[in-house]
Amino acid sequence: MPNIASELVEVYVFRVRNTLREYLLLQRSHNDELYPGIWQVVTGTLQENETALECALRELREETGYKTFKCLWNVPIVNSFYDAKKDAVQLVPIFAIEIHDGTEPMLSPEHKTYRWETFKKTISLLAWPTQRWGVHIVNTFIGTHEPVSALTQINAK
Repeated sequence: MPNIASELVEVYVFRVRNTLREYLLLQRSHNDELYPGIWQVVTGTLQENETALECALRELREETGYKTFKCLWNVPIVNSFYDAKKDAVQLVPIFAIEIHDGTEPMLSPEHKTYRWETFKKTISLLAWPTQRWGVHIVNTFIGTHEPVSALTQINAK
């Protein structure tokens, strides 16, 4: 029977430019061992004794250089996938962060480039179906007038 693990987080970073929401996509370096060249959201592995929220904020800083943001939410779904190497089902907490418009990321060596894209284009570029679903949930419910947006907002600046 596979183990249940929760060792990763995903962070969906967006900005609002001229009333249009744009999502930050990072392209992994082509020489990276794990999934070279794919487009992804900010993703990271929890360190020992680190909470999922602490990991999300650390990964945001490490992968994009962003230290400040407008707003932060814990997205009310958990992504999951089966990790065959570890024989484990991974449960992945998701966070959404709205960045101030006019700021650009400073990438870590893990990524070769970035793009700000519309919801529709973001969906077409992401490799993983669970990340596509995560962007759909963020786009529909987070930073909107939906009640869940206020209920899941985190005050952690």
